[in-house]
Amino acid sequence: MLIHQRTLKNEVSLWGRGLHTGKECMITFKPAPDNYGYRFIRTDVEDCPEIPALIDNVVDVCRGTTIECNGVKVHTTEHVLAALYGLQIDNCRIEMNGPEPPVMDGSSQQFAEALLEAGFHEQEEPKNYLVIDESIEYHDQDNGVDIVGLPLDGFRTTVMVDYKNPALGSQHSGLFDLDNEFLKDFAPCRTFCFLSEVEALANLGIIKGGDIDNAVVIVDKTLSSEELDALAEKIGIDPSGLILGDNGILNNRELRFTNEPARHKLLDLLGDLALLGMPIKAQILAARPGHASNVEFVKLLKKYADRNALARQYQHEKKAGVIFDINAIQNILPHRYPFLLIDKIVEFKLDEKIVSIKNVTMNEEFFQGHFPGNPIMPGVLIIEAMAQTGGIMMLNGNDNINDMQVYFMGIDKARFRKPVVPGDTLVIEAVMKSRRRSVCQFDGKAYVRGELVCEASLMATVVKKEK
Repeated sequence: MLIHQRTLKNEVSLWGRGLHTGKECMITFKPAPDNYGYRFIRTDVEDCPEIPALIDNVVDVCRGTTIECNGVKVHTTEHVLAALYGLQIDNCRIEMNGPEPPVMDGSSQQFAEALLEAGFHEQEEPKNYLVIDESIEYHDQDNGVDIVGLPLDGFRTTVMVDYKNPALGSQHSGLFDLDNEFLKDFAPCRTFCFLSEVEALANLGIIKGGDIDNAVVIVDKTLSSEELDALAEKIGIDPSGLILGDNGILNNRELRFTNEPARHKLLDLLGDLALLGMPIKAQILAARPGHASNVEFVKLLKKYADRNALARQYQHEKKAGVIFDINAIQNILPHRYPFLLIDKIVEFKLDEKIVSIKNVTMNEEFFQGHFPGNPIMPGVLIIEAMAQTGGIMMLNGNDNINDMQVYFMGIDKARFRKPVVPGDTLVIEAVMKSRRRSVCQFDGKAYVRGELVCEASLMATVVKKEK
């Protein structure tokens, strides 16, 4: 895989209609500086606002991925982003004089060819790969969707689809080498839909630019000639040019690959993965993916990336089973002896859950008076250890951690189940319950040898330190 970031040598433009809006649009790809990422610029809107192609800006996933920033949208971004991601371009300014990129032939091929024509320029900054070193899983049981990211020193992805339709059947496809496979094996694969969906999509007003030249329509129902003519009129196509055909595809169109639908799903997945904002080193396995599930999976990747960014910033030495050691904790929290009450962080899911370890020894200062001859860890200090654990979770991977301070606002439902004594190892778990702006609520539980010894509900706020 490439080491350095790259952008374009020259700018290049394409013109066409948007698939869903039906509006004419010219899209221009331009060179961009290091660490710029992908940004859409709406030149038809006053002040030419930028819409960064990032997962936090996704607002709609109905038959495409729509992003929005400050009230300005870009529809159906996935084929453009797939071309950029597949060609391993890191930085690109994407100017558009309309709300949606042109659909072209329903694939990424013409975008990719235009980008190749513009040429590539290697930049000085290294690529910021997200390296996955643990399993990341998304499951949607109701829709039978499973997407899993596995550790791999490289990038490959496999997609399986099963629409239980004779024209398609069960299909799968895999991409194992972006350099050699993307352009010829995946960029040409066109979007598709079922004939039974076309009228409903037209009624929703989301295929105003669709026709038989920019989508593969799978015949999954029989229509009379009158019904076919009515459908053609509904979607603005000349009825004389519309036939059911006999190969399972409207108008007897030929697939470019026998598994073109599965390959197009993989292409869509690449476009949605681009919204992470960084290339990935991982093996991605996806069963029955769609834009909604892709976006949810990328959100999981972003949480993993944010957590790892915090770990890279503060945990300089990688240790098995440890997210943050005591040195990293001291770089994050202001607490010091004798009031730093956690020794390491062993699990951290950003904005969800964090687990710390506190080794309780007879050398703890408080045992001198609590109690002589019967040493017991004060319950209030167990609560404080929970608070420090939750405080790390609340800092949320921000770059300005050193400028922030966590203050606790309330303790509720505190219960002390068993005494904690020297020699015990406290396993402290904090689970986020709600977060509104800077105020958070989380539940804390402390265990010794698997037994619950203390629990409480805590509320806290993150504020800037006073200078």
